[in-house]
Order: sequence, then structure tokens, then C-alpha cells
Amino acid sequence: MSDDAAMRALAKHFFDCVEKGDVDGLVACYAPDAKIWHNTDGLEQSPEDNRRTLQGMTQRLVDRVYDERRVYVYPEGFTHQHVLRGTRVHDGVRLALPACIVCRVKDGKVTRLDEYFDSAAVAEFRKFA
Repeated sequence: MSDDAAMRALAKHFFDCVEKGDVDGLVACYAPDAKIWHNTDGLEQSPEDNRRTLQGMTQRLVDRVYDERRVYVYPEGFTHQHVLRGTRVHDGVRLALPACIVCRVKDGKVTRLDEYFDSAAVAEFRKFA
């Protein structure tokens, strides 16, 4: 997938799935052996581990939107900067999480995703998890 438009379409679809709560659609974007890494814990997840994380997030955070999207594509993948906004179900607090996601892509599937978040903002997102 070296075509710029196809890479942008994959990036858009990937984040649109989370906005809609379509975790299965997002996981379908991963290669079966993809690795998902988070800077806040330094651990790698499999696509199935990531599915469980995202299902929990979509249950705890409503009105999700990836705002201020900026996508940079290159032959090996894309970088996606955004602010994830949503309302925490537990107490109705509106949250914002600036993030940078770096994805490597092969044959139209994400093979590696590295997520960079502010740990204090992540703590607010997970406050009642």
C-alpha cells in the first residue's frame, strides 16, 4: 500500500471505527501478528488484547471524536496526530487526550502501532476503569 490516497483512507477508517464504537472494524485493520505499543506502560499488545482495551474505552467514554486530525503518510505507513475528546460515562466529565500514533503498514494492514499520550491525561481517561 504505497499509494498516498489508500494510506490516508486506511488511517481515516481506523480512527472512524473508534469514533463509532466499531472495535471489530478497527481490529480488522491489523495484521494478525500486529504489535500495539503504548508509551505510558511500555508494553506491547496483540490485536485481541487491543480489542479488549478498546471495548472498555468505548463503554466508558461516549460522544467520542478524534478532533484536530493531522495525517502524514509515507510508503511504510502513517503518523496520526489528534485530540481524542469524549464524555466519561461515570461522571459526565468531558475529556481531551492529545495523542500521536505511528503506524507501520504492509499489504494494507497495520503491522505495528506506537501510541504516544500524556500520562496525566490518560490517568483521567482511566479514572474509573
